[in-house]
Formats: sequence, C-alpha cells, structure tokens
Amino acid sequence: MDTKAIEDLLKTTLELDEVHVTSDGSHFQIIAVSEQFDGMSRVKKQQMIYAPLADKIADGSMHALSIKTFTPTQWQRERLFNQPG
Repeated sequence: MDTKAIEDLLKTTLELDEVHVTSDGSHFQIIAVSEQFDGMSRVKKQQMIYAPLADKIADGSMHALSIKTFTPTQWQRERLFNQPG
C-alpha cells in the first residue's frame, strides 16, 4: 500500500490541513492535522481517520494503524517531537 495514496485519500476526503503517513510493511503511522479536531473526543478523531480506510483495513492491506491527531496550533507545538519518518 502506497503511503502517498493514503495521504491523498485522507487529505481529500477529510479536508485535512496536513497528513503524514509512514509505514513498515502493513503497519502504518498517521499524523493528521486539522482544525476539525478541536474539541473532538479521541475516539471521534480515530473514527474519523478510520472511516476512509475501512476497505484497506478489511482487505488486510493495512494491518495495524497508529494515529496521532493535532489541531494546527497543537501541531506547531508538537511537530518537533513527532516528525514523520
């Protein structure tokens, strides 16, 4: 599964400000940045990211997923500690 394709899918379907995807085989790490996350529960944020990826998870091309979500303000503070790659 191509990380660029996942980034494009998430960015367009969820209208994210930024998205970074890295992988180690079928294990993926996603960092998503959007103002939409402000005030949203952790579970709702995860569900939002999982939704467009449901087919990939169901067919086994994505086995494990680690998700970190940030608002743009949070990302400005946290980006040094959460650099993709």
